[in-house]
Order: sequence, then structure tokens, then C-alpha cells
Amino acid sequence: MYDARCTHTASMLANGKTLVTGGYGRDAFLNSAELYDPSTDNWKKTGNMNFARQYHTATVLSNRTVLVAGGFNGSGSLNSAELYYSSTGNWGKTGNMNFARKHHTATVLSDGKTLVTGGYTGSGSLNSVELYDPSTGNWTQTGNMNFARHYHTATVLSNGKVIVTGGYSDVAFLSNAELYDPSTGNWTQTGDMNVARSAHTATVLSNGKVLVIGGYNDDAFLSSAELYDPSTGNWTQTENMNVARKLHTATVLSNGKVLVIGGYNDDALLNSAELYDPSTENWTKTGNMHSTRHDHTATVLPNGNILVTGGWITSGIASCEIYE
Repeated sequence: MYDARCTHTASMLANGKTLVTGGYGRDAFLNSAELYDPSTDNWKKTGNMNFARQYHTATVLSNRTVLVAGGFNGSGSLNSAELYYSSTGNWGKTGNMNFARKHHTATVLSDGKTLVTGGYTGSGSLNSVELYDPSTGNWTQTGNMNFARHYHTATVLSNGKVIVTGGYSDVAFLSNAELYDPSTGNWTQTGDMNVARSAHTATVLSNGKVLVIGGYNDDAFLSSAELYDPSTGNWTQTENMNVARKLHTATVLSNGKVLVIGGYNDDALLNSAELYDPSTENWTKTGNMHSTRHDHTATVLPNGNILVTGGWITSGIASCEIYE
């Protein structure tokens, strides 16, 4: 990439290019954005965001714009949001969120709205939730979560509901999970995970179950993994990863396996990668990355390869690599 960065975002556009935005570089918060073109294997700069930010979210909307929301700029959490127009390479401002937040989640619902949950502001973790409507450019508050949290996950299920898992609440690491129903705007608690965790990943498998992996709690960095079954609301433990890790990525491959990359634990920054096979519920090691990294991104390219960008070693890094 042109700019070294970590805690950034990477979004797959309809034209097959990957848009990378913001993050933290070498002693600077970034407003820069750039595009990766898999047909040429090259990066190109595109328009800068209106605001520098890290720990933000980026979601591709049904109208093919990219909504960037929230984050942190060194002075405080942000409530600002902006839109990237891939047809022009320019950014436009849109409505501000009702609450400034970082370490939140942003999930596109079946009706095209974006659901933002939780996060952290200067005074603590948030349980507030809001919806962005692309047709109006406005944010509206919806039902609050039962628990304030940041460093959690939010995942859309096959039934259209959103499951939020784990995170940190300022006083405790969380094992609880809750479901958002877009048809009512309400939250209901569902089964607790077996292990409290934050800075983990949650991935929907082809069978509709949700695989939660790794993270961190009061006791340790975690290698444990567990499966949520939406039909029962229960969690079952599955085989542990070979390496404990947090701030990693987990990506579903075209063959249905899940590729986990990088992160770190109390021993080291990690360049290791491993594969989870849902048919056997087993993990196998796969090729190591060339560089250790955490707070990176992993994006599925149109040809099925995985593009890994940036991350942190002793500062943000610019290197990228592809898993085939």
C-alpha cells in the first residue's frame, strides 16, 4: 500500500476492487484511502476522507456507496459518518450518528439499513444502537442492547436477525449473546457462550451456524472456539485452534472452510494461519504469512484468493500478501 496502516478497514466493491480506508500509520491518524485492483495487482490512491479515523467501520450499501462511521482521531471518539462514491472516487458527508463511538460494529440488514451497535466513547462502553437509512442519510435510534459492550461482534443470521457476542463492558469480559430483530427493533438474550471473550471473531458457516474463535479475557489469550446454533439458541464447544490469538481475522473460503490469520498472544505477534473444516470440526495449520501482523484486514477477492493488508508490528505496516 502507499500508506502504512493498522486498525483500518477494507471493503470489496462491486467492481472487484478493494477499498482501504483510514487507520493509524507511523505516528499519525489517517484520512487517506486507496484501491487495490486484482487485475493488475497494483494500488492506486483515491479521494481522502473528510476526517482521519481509526477503529471505525465501513459497510458497502445496496446503492454501492461505502458508509464509514465513527472511530477515533487521537482527540476522542467520533460521531461523524461519510460516504465513498466509487464512480467518482470522492467522499461526501452524511448524517452524524447520535453517539460518538469506536470499537463498535456496523452490519447491513436485509432492508438495506445499517445497524451500528455498542462501542466505546470517552465515558465508557455503550449499549446504544442506531440505524442508518441510505434513502434519507439519517440515523435513528433503535432498541438498546441489554449489555453495554465494545470489542464485540455482530453477525447477520440466515433468518435476518443479528447476533451480538461477547466483548468488554468496562468492568468485565462478557460471555453473553443477544439477538436483534429488525422487524421489532428489540433485543432478546440467547444462550451464553461457554467462554467470556473480547477481540474475537464470529463467522457464519454454510450450515447457518456461527463460529466464534479466540480472543482474550481476564484469564488468558484464547485458542478456544465454539458454535452457535440459531435453531436452538445454544452454544457447543468445538476443537481449539492450534494457537491462541486475538485481533486476528477469520474468513470463509469458497470451499466452506474458515481461514484464521495472524493476531497476537502473550508469547508473540503471529504470522501463523490455520483452517477450520466445518465438516470435521477440526483445525489444520496452513502456510505462514511472510510478516507477523495484528489489527490487519483479510478480504475475499473475486477469484477466491484472500488479500491481507497492513496491520501492526511496532507501528502500522504497508505490506500486503495474498493467500491462494
